[in-house]
Amino acid sequence: MYRLFVAVRPPPEIRDFLAGLMGGISGARWQDDGQLHLTLRFIGEVDRHTAGDIHAALGSIHHPRFELAVNGLGMFDKKNVVHTIWAGVAPQQPITALHKKVDQAMARVGIPPDERAFHPHVTLARLNRSAGPVTDFLSRSAGVTSQPFRVDRFALFESSLTPDGAVYTEVETYPLA
Repeated sequence: MYRLFVAVRPPPEIRDFLAGLMGGISGARWQDDGQLHLTLRFIGEVDRHTAGDIHAALGSIHHPRFELAVNGLGMFDKKNVVHTIWAGVAPQQPITALHKKVDQAMARVGIPPDERAFHPHVTLARLNRSAGPVTDFLSRSAGVTSQPFRVDRFALFESSLTPDGAVYTEVETYPLA
């Protein structure tokens, strides 16, 4: 079985920019360079045959290249307990359009739709209940933006869960027109 997801990997200079924002929350598990990506679609566990179908479907996607920039930081919480710190991107229209095409490709191969709303972001840290407060970090980093970066491809990744966290391996890349 393969645990797969589709994502855009920011270029090295943007990953360095994001790494420079990290720190200042006790107990946070900050992402390393190999984990920094913008998920277009989490697929989950599939067999080898389905993985091949997914690869073929993703290869059929036609979408123009576009530019994004890091634009602000935020958090996801559940019942007022913060569990994720993320960096947003702008503009959202081109990445959302690509996400919809990936969703349609997954539907063609029988992958059920993701019921969660799409919120384009790059995860910076994961927090557990013992993590320190996030308000100082978020206020210190309010309004953070990066230089625009070109998105000219997306990729299929395999996620391997280890005791030290997830390890992501790029399986295939798909160029944008």
